[in-house]
Amino acid sequence: MAQQLHVELVAVEEKVWTGEAEMVVARTTEGELGVLPGHAPLLGQLAEPGQVRIKLAGGEQITYDVAGGFLSVTGEGVTVLAESATPASPTSPAATH
Repeated sequence: MAQQLHVELVAVEEKVWTGEAEMVVARTTEGELGVLPGHAPLLGQLAEPGQVRIKLAGGEQITYDVAGGFLSVTGEGVTVLAESATPASPTSPAATH
């Protein structure tokens, strides 16, 4: 079984999502950042407007639009502390040629 990250996405007034994931991708003020299990600890400021993509085992992906806040990576996992987080609108599939 592949290693998993423990992920928590928290907005100011509520815990939005928590669970295990294979990867977390977020846009910070330093650029887009992908976090896999074993990533070095860091603290990054989320870019505005931004998105956080949580990639689950089996290929499913959960995407949230976030405003403000920080991304924290520790040995225990990833925590996203956002001022607001709402599920992103699904995007239409790419056209095939």
